[in-house]
Amino acid sequence: MEIARRNIHNPILKPEDIKPSIEGMKIECLLNPGVFRFENKTWLLLRVAERPVQEPDQVSFPVLKDGNIKILNFRKDDPYLDATDPRIINYKGKDYLTTLSHLRLVCSDDGVRFYEPGGYAPIFGKGPQESFGIEDCRVTTMEDGYHLTYTKVSPEGVGVGYIFTGNWKDFERRGMIFPPHNKDCAIFGEKLNNMYFALHRPSSPELGGNYIWLAQSPDLLHWGNHQCIATTRENYWDSARVGAGAAPILTSKGWLEIYHGATAENRYSLGALLLDKSDPSKVIARSEQPIMEPTAEYEKTGFFGNVVFTNGQLVNGDKLTIYYGASDEVICMAEFSIFEILASLKA
Repeated sequence: MEIARRNIHNPILKPEDIKPSIEGMKIECLLNPGVFRFENKTWLLLRVAERPVQEPDQVSFPVLKDGNIKILNFRKDDPYLDATDPRIINYKGKDYLTTLSHLRLVCSDDGVRFYEPGGYAPIFGKGPQESFGIEDCRVTTMEDGYHLTYTKVSPEGVGVGYIFTGNWKDFERRGMIFPPHNKDCAIFGEKLNNMYFALHRPSSPELGGNYIWLAQSPDLLHWGNHQCIATTRENYWDSARVGAGAAPILTSKGWLEIYHGATAENRYSLGALLLDKSDPSKVIARSEQPIMEPTAEYEKTGFFGNVVFTNGQLVNGDKLTIYYGASDEVICMAEFSIFEILASLKA
Protein backbone atom coordinates (compact mmCIF):
# COMPACT_ATOMS: atom_id res chain seq x y z
CA MET A 1 0.00 0.00 0.00
CA GLU A 2 1.63 3.21 -1.14
CA ILE A 3 1.27 5.87 1.56
CA ALA A 4 3.60 8.57 0.22
CA ARG A 5 2.40 12.15 -0.06
CA ARG A 6 4.51 13.70 -2.80
CA ASN A 7 5.30 17.39 -2.66
CA ILE A 8 3.34 19.46 -5.19
CA HIS A 9 6.57 21.19 -6.25
CA ASN A 10 8.29 17.94 -7.34
CA PRO A 11 10.85 17.76 -8.77
CA ILE A 12 12.32 20.26 -6.31
CA LEU A 13 15.77 20.20 -7.98
CA LYS A 14 16.73 19.49 -11.59
CA PRO A 15 20.16 19.32 -13.27
CA GLU A 16 19.70 22.79 -14.78
CA ASP A 17 19.28 24.26 -11.26
CA ILE A 18 22.93 23.54 -10.40
CA LYS A 19 26.01 24.91 -12.15
CA PRO A 20 28.64 22.41 -13.34
CA SER A 21 31.67 22.39 -11.07
CA ILE A 22 34.08 21.43 -13.87
CA GLU A 23 34.62 23.62 -16.92
CA GLY A 24 33.42 22.04 -20.16
CA MET A 25 31.17 19.57 -18.35
CA LYS A 26 27.39 19.21 -18.22
CA ILE A 27 25.38 18.06 -15.21
CA GLU A 28 23.56 14.96 -16.40
CA CYS A 29 21.91 13.87 -13.14
CA LEU A 30 21.17 14.87 -9.56
CA LEU A 31 20.85 11.84 -7.33
CA ASN A 32 20.00 10.57 -3.84
CA PRO A 33 21.02 13.25 -1.33
CA GLY A 34 22.11 12.83 2.25
CA VAL A 35 19.98 15.06 4.52
CA PHE A 36 20.68 16.92 7.77
CA ARG A 37 19.85 20.01 9.81
CA PHE A 38 22.55 22.66 10.30
CA GLU A 39 22.33 26.30 11.40
CA ASN A 40 18.49 26.12 11.49
CA LYS A 41 18.28 25.10 7.84
CA THR A 42 17.58 21.89 5.94
CA TRP A 43 20.61 20.76 3.95
CA LEU A 44 21.01 18.25 1.14
CA LEU A 45 24.33 16.68 0.22
CA LEU A 46 23.62 15.99 -3.44
CA ARG A 47 25.29 13.48 -5.66
CA VAL A 48 26.04 15.45 -8.83
CA ALA A 49 26.93 13.44 -11.94
CA GLU A 50 28.72 15.27 -14.75
CA ARG A 51 30.08 14.41 -18.17
CA PRO A 52 31.14 16.27 -21.32
CA VAL A 53 28.54 17.46 -23.80
CA GLN A 54 28.08 14.46 -26.12
CA GLU A 55 28.94 14.57 -29.81
CA PRO A 56 26.53 12.66 -32.13
CA ASP A 57 29.03 9.99 -33.22
CA GLN A 58 30.95 9.63 -29.95
CA VAL A 59 30.62 8.56 -26.34
CA SER A 60 32.70 10.71 -23.99
CA PHE A 61 33.11 10.37 -20.23
CA PRO A 62 35.45 11.58 -17.49
CA VAL A 63 37.72 9.74 -15.07
CA LEU A 64 39.97 11.03 -12.27
CA LYS A 65 43.68 10.38 -12.81
CA ASP A 66 46.43 11.77 -10.55
CA GLY A 67 44.04 14.39 -9.22
CA ASN A 68 43.04 15.63 -12.68
CA ILE A 69 40.03 15.02 -14.90
CA LYS A 70 40.79 12.99 -18.03
CA ILE A 71 38.20 12.69 -20.81
CA LEU A 72 37.95 9.36 -22.66
CA ASN A 73 36.34 9.30 -26.13
CA PHE A 74 35.07 6.32 -28.12
CA ARG A 75 33.29 6.17 -31.43
CA LYS A 76 29.78 4.75 -31.19
CA ASP A 77 30.44 2.40 -34.11
CA ASP A 78 33.51 0.87 -32.44
CA PRO A 79 32.78 -2.90 -32.34
CA TYR A 80 34.49 -3.20 -28.93
CA LEU A 81 32.13 -0.65 -27.33
CA ASP A 82 28.99 -1.65 -25.41
CA ALA A 83 27.01 1.46 -24.49
CA THR A 84 23.57 -0.12 -24.09
CA ASP A 85 23.36 0.83 -20.38
CA PRO A 86 23.22 4.64 -19.92
CA ARG A 87 25.14 4.29 -16.62
CA ILE A 88 28.03 1.99 -17.59
CA ILE A 89 30.31 1.72 -20.65
CA ASN A 90 32.12 -1.52 -21.43
CA TYR A 91 35.12 -1.35 -23.73
CA LYS A 92 37.31 -4.38 -24.45
CA GLY A 93 36.08 -6.09 -21.29
CA LYS A 94 36.63 -3.08 -18.98
CA ASP A 95 33.80 -1.16 -17.32
CA TYR A 96 33.66 2.63 -17.07
CA LEU A 97 30.99 4.95 -15.66
CA THR A 98 29.38 7.31 -18.16
CA THR A 99 29.44 10.12 -15.57
CA LEU A 100 31.76 11.27 -12.78
CA SER A 101 30.00 12.01 -9.49
CA HIS A 102 30.93 14.33 -6.63
CA LEU A 103 29.00 15.75 -3.65
CA ARG A 104 27.52 19.27 -3.43
CA LEU A 105 25.80 21.12 -0.58
CA VAL A 106 22.51 22.99 -0.96
CA CYS A 107 20.33 24.42 1.82
CA SER A 108 16.78 25.66 2.38
CA ASP A 109 14.83 27.71 4.90
CA ASP A 110 11.55 25.91 4.17
CA GLY A 111 12.75 22.44 3.14
CA VAL A 112 11.43 22.86 -0.41
CA ARG A 113 13.30 25.72 -2.14
CA PHE A 114 17.02 24.98 -2.13
CA TYR A 115 20.04 27.07 -3.10
CA GLU A 116 23.82 26.73 -3.04
CA PRO A 117 25.27 28.83 -0.19
CA GLY A 118 28.60 30.58 -0.44
CA GLY A 119 31.65 29.30 1.37
CA TYR A 120 30.92 25.56 1.15
CA ALA A 121 33.16 23.68 -1.26
CA PRO A 122 32.13 20.58 -3.26
CA ILE A 123 33.54 17.24 -2.11
CA PHE A 124 35.39 15.54 -4.95
CA GLY A 125 36.85 12.08 -5.26
CA LYS A 126 40.43 11.79 -4.11
CA GLY A 127 43.01 9.12 -4.84
CA PRO A 128 42.86 5.88 -6.86
CA GLN A 129 40.00 4.37 -4.81
CA GLU A 130 37.74 7.23 -6.01
CA SER A 131 38.95 7.60 -9.61
CA PHE A 132 35.42 6.88 -10.91
CA GLY A 133 33.89 9.30 -8.39
CA ILE A 134 32.03 9.30 -5.07
CA GLU A 135 28.32 8.60 -4.74
CA ASP A 136 25.18 8.29 -2.58
CA CYS A 137 26.27 9.81 0.73
CA ARG A 138 24.31 9.06 3.90
CA VAL A 139 24.64 11.55 6.76
CA THR A 140 24.26 10.42 10.38
CA THR A 141 24.01 13.22 12.93
CA MET A 142 25.53 12.57 16.37
CA GLU A 143 26.47 14.78 19.32
CA ASP A 144 30.04 15.23 18.08
CA GLY A 145 29.12 16.15 14.51
CA TYR A 146 28.21 14.57 11.18
CA HIS A 147 29.30 11.11 10.03
CA LEU A 148 29.27 10.56 6.28
CA THR A 149 29.27 7.16 4.62
CA TYR A 150 29.49 7.14 0.85
CA THR A 151 30.34 4.94 -2.12
CA LYS A 152 33.95 5.01 -3.37
CA VAL A 153 34.12 3.90 -7.02
CA SER A 154 37.21 2.82 -8.98
CA PRO A 155 38.18 0.16 -11.56
CA GLU A 156 39.17 -2.07 -8.63
CA GLY A 157 35.69 -2.08 -7.14
CA VAL A 158 33.03 -0.31 -5.11
CA GLY A 159 33.51 0.19 -1.35
CA VAL A 160 32.30 2.35 1.54
CA GLY A 161 34.20 5.51 2.50
CA TYR A 162 33.86 7.43 5.76
CA ILE A 163 34.23 11.19 6.32
CA PHE A 164 33.70 13.17 9.53
CA THR A 165 32.89 16.88 9.77
CA GLY A 166 31.73 19.22 12.50
CA ASN A 167 31.19 22.36 10.43
CA TRP A 168 30.84 21.29 6.75
CA LYS A 169 33.99 23.21 5.84
CA ASP A 170 36.68 20.97 7.32
CA PHE A 171 36.54 17.26 6.43
CA GLU A 172 38.45 14.37 7.93
CA ARG A 173 38.64 11.50 5.48
CA ARG A 174 38.88 8.30 7.50
CA GLY A 175 39.34 5.85 4.65
CA MET A 176 37.45 2.81 3.39
CA ILE A 177 35.54 1.06 6.18
CA PHE A 178 33.88 -1.67 4.09
CA PRO A 179 35.94 -3.08 1.17
CA PRO A 180 34.56 -4.03 -2.27
CA HIS A 181 32.04 -4.98 -3.21
CA ASN A 182 29.97 -2.97 -0.72
CA LYS A 183 27.69 0.05 -0.61
CA ASP A 184 24.42 1.36 0.93
CA CYS A 185 25.99 1.89 4.36
CA ALA A 186 23.92 3.69 7.02
CA ILE A 187 25.24 4.22 10.56
CA PHE A 188 22.77 4.19 13.48
CA GLY A 189 22.54 7.57 15.22
CA GLU A 190 23.24 6.24 18.72
CA LYS A 191 25.13 3.45 20.42
CA LEU A 192 23.64 0.16 21.63
CA ASN A 193 25.42 -1.61 24.50
CA ASN A 194 28.36 0.76 24.01
CA MET A 195 28.77 -0.28 20.36
CA TYR A 196 28.08 1.50 17.08
CA PHE A 197 25.92 -0.28 14.50
CA ALA A 198 25.64 0.08 10.74
CA LEU A 199 23.69 -1.44 7.87
CA HIS A 200 25.64 -2.28 4.73
CA ARG A 201 25.23 -4.19 1.47
CA PRO A 202 27.96 -6.60 0.36
CA SER A 203 27.29 -8.24 -3.00
CA SER A 204 28.08 -11.67 -4.37
CA PRO A 205 27.41 -12.55 -8.01
CA GLU A 206 28.14 -16.26 -7.50
CA LEU A 207 26.65 -17.21 -4.13
CA GLY A 208 24.15 -15.25 -2.07
CA GLY A 209 23.00 -11.91 -3.43
CA ASN A 210 22.48 -8.20 -2.81
CA TYR A 211 21.30 -8.39 0.80
CA ILE A 212 21.21 -6.05 3.81
CA TRP A 213 23.73 -6.87 6.54
CA LEU A 214 24.31 -5.51 10.04
CA ALA A 215 27.75 -4.79 11.53
CA GLN A 216 29.01 -3.36 14.80
CA SER A 217 32.06 -1.35 15.82
CA PRO A 218 33.71 0.07 18.94
CA ASP A 219 35.10 3.12 17.12
CA LEU A 220 33.32 3.59 13.74
CA LEU A 221 36.48 2.41 11.95
CA HIS A 222 36.77 -1.30 12.69
CA TRP A 223 33.62 -3.29 11.88
CA GLY A 224 32.78 -6.90 12.71
CA ASN A 225 30.14 -9.37 13.92
CA HIS A 226 28.45 -9.15 10.51
CA GLN A 227 24.96 -10.64 10.21
CA CYS A 228 22.61 -10.82 7.24
CA ILE A 229 19.22 -9.43 8.25
CA ALA A 230 17.24 -9.06 5.00
CA THR A 231 17.42 -10.92 1.69
CA THR A 232 15.66 -10.48 -1.62
CA ARG A 233 12.26 -12.19 -2.05
CA GLU A 234 11.24 -14.04 -5.19
CA ASN A 235 8.17 -12.62 -6.97
CA TYR A 236 8.16 -9.53 -4.71
CA TRP A 237 8.93 -5.91 -5.52
CA ASP A 238 12.38 -6.44 -3.95
CA SER A 239 13.25 -9.66 -5.77
CA ALA A 240 16.65 -8.67 -7.28
CA ARG A 241 18.39 -6.44 -4.73
CA VAL A 242 17.79 -4.59 -1.48
CA GLY A 243 19.77 -1.87 0.27
CA ALA A 244 19.51 0.46 3.25
CA GLY A 245 18.35 4.04 2.97
CA ALA A 246 19.21 6.59 5.66
CA ALA A 247 20.04 5.90 9.31
CA PRO A 248 17.34 3.85 11.08
CA ILE A 249 14.72 5.75 13.09
CA LEU A 250 14.19 4.81 16.74
CA THR A 251 10.46 4.40 17.43
CA SER A 252 8.50 2.96 20.35
CA LYS A 253 8.15 -0.28 18.33
CA GLY A 254 11.81 -0.61 17.35
CA TRP A 255 14.25 0.67 14.74
CA LEU A 256 12.45 1.65 11.52
CA GLU A 257 14.60 1.42 8.39
CA ILE A 258 13.39 2.72 5.02
CA TYR A 259 15.10 0.65 2.32
CA HIS A 260 15.05 0.30 -1.45
CA GLY A 261 14.23 -2.83 -3.37
CA ALA A 262 14.51 -3.57 -7.07
CA THR A 263 13.28 -6.16 -9.52
CA ALA A 264 15.33 -7.85 -12.22
CA GLU A 265 13.93 -5.21 -14.59
CA ASN A 266 15.58 -2.47 -12.44
CA ARG A 267 12.34 -1.04 -11.08
CA TYR A 268 13.22 0.57 -7.73
CA SER A 269 10.67 1.06 -4.95
CA LEU A 270 10.78 1.85 -1.22
CA GLY A 271 9.73 -0.31 1.71
CA ALA A 272 10.49 -0.62 5.42
CA LEU A 273 12.03 -2.97 7.97
CA LEU A 274 11.28 -2.92 11.70
CA LEU A 275 14.25 -4.07 13.79
CA ASP A 276 14.29 -5.04 17.47
CA LYS A 277 15.08 -2.07 19.71
CA SER A 278 17.77 -3.80 21.75
CA ASP A 279 18.97 -6.31 19.12
CA PRO A 280 18.71 -4.85 15.58
CA SER A 281 19.81 -8.15 14.04
CA LYS A 282 16.23 -9.35 14.68
CA VAL A 283 13.69 -8.29 12.03
CA ILE A 284 10.25 -7.90 13.63
CA ALA A 285 8.30 -6.89 10.53
CA ARG A 286 8.72 -5.93 6.87
CA SER A 287 6.83 -4.37 3.98
CA GLU A 288 4.95 -6.86 1.85
CA GLN A 289 4.01 -4.08 -0.56
CA PRO A 290 6.07 -0.95 -1.24
CA ILE A 291 5.33 2.21 0.70
CA MET A 292 6.34 4.11 -2.45
CA GLU A 293 6.67 3.08 -6.10
CA PRO A 294 7.74 4.97 -9.25
CA THR A 295 4.30 6.09 -10.43
CA ALA A 296 4.70 9.83 -11.11
CA GLU A 297 5.86 10.75 -14.60
CA TYR A 298 9.16 12.21 -13.31
CA GLU A 299 9.80 8.88 -11.56
CA LYS A 300 9.02 6.75 -14.60
CA THR A 301 11.06 8.61 -17.22
CA GLY A 302 14.51 10.19 -17.01
CA PHE A 303 18.18 9.25 -17.24
CA PHE A 304 17.35 5.78 -15.86
CA GLY A 305 13.59 5.40 -15.48
CA ASN A 306 11.31 3.66 -13.00
CA VAL A 307 13.38 4.58 -9.97
CA VAL A 308 12.65 6.04 -6.54
CA PHE A 309 15.73 5.84 -4.32
CA THR A 310 16.45 7.47 -0.97
CA ASN A 311 19.33 7.76 1.44
CA GLY A 312 18.20 10.93 3.24
CA GLN A 313 15.34 11.89 5.55
CA LEU A 314 14.20 14.12 8.42
CA VAL A 315 11.98 13.16 11.35
CA ASN A 316 9.62 15.57 13.13
CA GLY A 317 7.36 13.70 15.52
CA ASP A 318 5.20 11.39 13.43
CA LYS A 319 6.15 13.14 10.17
CA LEU A 320 8.89 11.55 8.08
CA THR A 321 10.14 13.70 5.21
CA ILE A 322 12.06 11.71 2.64
CA TYR A 323 14.21 13.34 -0.01
CA TYR A 324 14.75 11.00 -2.92
CA GLY A 325 16.18 10.66 -6.38
CA ALA A 326 13.70 10.01 -9.20
CA SER A 327 14.72 8.27 -12.43
CA ASP A 328 18.39 8.90 -11.55
CA GLU A 329 17.92 12.50 -12.72
CA VAL A 330 15.95 14.81 -10.39
CA ILE A 331 15.49 15.36 -6.63
CA CYS A 332 12.03 15.09 -5.06
CA MET A 333 10.46 14.94 -1.63
CA ALA A 334 7.57 13.11 -0.03
CA GLU A 335 6.03 12.96 3.44
CA PHE A 336 4.91 9.92 5.38
CA SER A 337 3.31 9.17 8.71
CA ILE A 338 5.60 6.92 10.75
CA PHE A 339 2.49 5.44 12.39
CA GLU A 340 1.07 4.56 8.95
CA ILE A 341 4.34 2.94 7.88
CA LEU A 342 4.46 0.83 11.05
CA ALA A 343 0.81 -0.18 10.62
CA SER A 344 1.49 -1.33 7.04
CA LEU A 345 4.23 -3.82 8.00
CA LYS A 346 3.73 -7.56 8.29
CA ALA A 347 5.34 -9.68 10.99
